[in-house]
Amino acid sequence: MEWKKKDNRYFLRLEKGEEIIESISNFCKQNDIKAGSITGIGAVERIEFGLFDTKEKKYHMNQLNESLEITSLIGNISRKEEQVYLHLHITVGNINGQLFGGHLNKAIISATGEIIIDAVDVEINRRFDDEIGLNLWEF
Repeated sequence: MEWKKKDNRYFLRLEKGEEIIESISNFCKQNDIKAGSITGIGAVERIEFGLFDTKEKKYHMNQLNESLEITSLIGNISRKEEQVYLHLHITVGNINGQLFGGHLNKAIISATGEIIIDAVDVEINRRFDDEIGLNLWEF
């Protein structure tokens, strides 16, 4: 990964073979980023993503192992139990123009990833909500 900073905005270039969530999480730890928003584009070759079923309170996972273009990566940074917590959603497209998307669990960069982090000077924590079944922002 290479990166550059301007004010509270970080520009990251992920390299082939890097995993998106692990790379961004480590970057946030190293740079003490506690909250912010994330956007990105790029290309991946392996991805795990899912949808949370609010009735069953569980994720339904999907995996793709092919060349895919990231048409949109969006999410936020917060904290859970004093650790970096990323909440990312992704949409990817294949060679036929089919789009797939959902909550990102894992994705391996195949060419490059261009990620922008807008850091803010606040700490937002998460707590598990039994009724919803998710880790929600806690204010």
